[in-house]
Amino acid sequence: MAVASGAMAGLSMSHRIEAAEAELSTDLKGKVNHSVCRWCYNDIPLEDLCRAAKKIGLTSIELTGPDEWPVLKKYGLTSAMPNGAGMGIEKGFNDPRYHDDLVASFESVIPKAANAGLKQIICFSGNRNGLDDEKGIENCAIGLKRLMPIAEKHKVTVVMELLNSKVNHKDYQCDKTPWGAALVERVGSEYFKLLYDIYHMQIMEGDVIATIRKYHPYIAHYHTGGVPGRNEIDETQELNYPAIMKAILETGFKGYVAQQFIPKRPDKIASLSQGVHICDV
Repeated sequence: MAVASGAMAGLSMSHRIEAAEAELSTDLKGKVNHSVCRWCYNDIPLEDLCRAAKKIGLTSIELTGPDEWPVLKKYGLTSAMPNGAGMGIEKGFNDPRYHDDLVASFESVIPKAANAGLKQIICFSGNRNGLDDEKGIENCAIGLKRLMPIAEKHKVTVVMELLNSKVNHKDYQCDKTPWGAALVERVGSEYFKLLYDIYHMQIMEGDVIATIRKYHPYIAHYHTGGVPGRNEIDETQELNYPAIMKAILETGFKGYVAQQFIPKRPDKIASLSQGVHICDV
């Protein structure tokens, strides 16, 4: 699938992208809705990434904001998990000091997302900063309940990402699936769900397949990533992604699964294509 690394090394970025695209295959099975996270390919111009995504068979480039959505539309792509609202990962709904600003931000972006035909938007709990888990749930629920009327009106699901607090996001509060599920219960709206990041939850909890089977009603979206290192999801890492993907499909999941790994190889587009095909069960 990949162009020989020796040949690739002598090419410019644009020619490397063209060479990688020539090797791509779109022979996907159609059971999985495939997406990719933009930030993992920031050194590739968005329009080039759009063309490559289409050739691979992706239908979404996510973690993209309002200024990028028209470019995606130009190529017939969506943003399955858009961003553009909030105050970042560390300042989230668990701190009431930020509620007014967070609500105003999301109330501004949610209608834009709906007008662009988008169905979800990402949010974060914020860091603990000494807050215990029960109080964190209580505070998050208070802030998120303020958002639910506009989310429900525009049919845009607000989705909180589960992140690890062990390696990448020290002190982040929404770092365990049971905590996130308890928050979903407390908010009590079908327009608030979780983003289960397989990489992050392997680090925090392990037992990925059993967790997905137990908590799938609370999950609206999935991210991939190789453990350890968040690189390619192939034989260089510890997770069995075909088995995980089969478990996800067995729950009846109809949403998106996004590749969110940082390619180590020079041919990043070929790594992306490989990841998509590994998950295309």
